[in-house]
Amino acid sequence: MAHIELNAEKINTIKEICQQYDNRASDVIHVLHGVQGALGYLPKEVQEVIAKQLGIPVSRVYGIVTFYSFFTMEPKGEHPISICLGTACHVRNAGAILEEFQRVLGIGVGQTTPDGKFSIDCLRCVGACGLAPVAMIGEKVYGRLTPDMVSGIVAEYK
Repeated sequence: MAHIELNAEKINTIKEICQQYDNRASDVIHVLHGVQGALGYLPKEVQEVIAKQLGIPVSRVYGIVTFYSFFTMEPKGEHPISICLGTACHVRNAGAILEEFQRVLGIGVGQTTPDGKFSIDCLRCVGACGLAPVAMIGEKVYGRLTPDMVSGIVAEYK
C-alpha cells in the first residue's frame, strides 16, 4: 500500500473525533467508526494519528481495523456495492449477480473503479433472505435480482 500524506484538515478531523470521546482508549471502536465515516477509510497513517491521540499502540488500532470486516484500509467507491453470498442468496444464484457486477464495472471483489465511483465487496448475510438474491448499494437494498438487472442498477448511479 502506498504512503499517503494527511493534510492538516484531515488530521484536525481525526483529532476532533477523538476529542468527542475525550481521547479515551476504551472508545477506540467508536472513534474508528467516526473517522471512517468522515474519511471513508482507515489507512496506516490515519491509524497512527488515532493511536497517538488515544495513547495506545498502533498495533492495537491495526488489530481492531483488521479484525472487524466493517473497517477498511482501502478507499471504497462513492457507491459501495455489497453482494450477499449468504445461503439463501447463494442458492438463488448470487454468484451470477456478482459476476455481472464485476463484468459491468470491470473490477473484482475488493476493488474500486478508476473513477472512484464504485467498489465491490461481498457479505455473508444482509438479513433480507426473502428477497434473495440481494445486493446493496450504499444503504439501498436491491432484491430478487437477475443478472440482466445489473446494468440498469449501475446506470442509476452514473
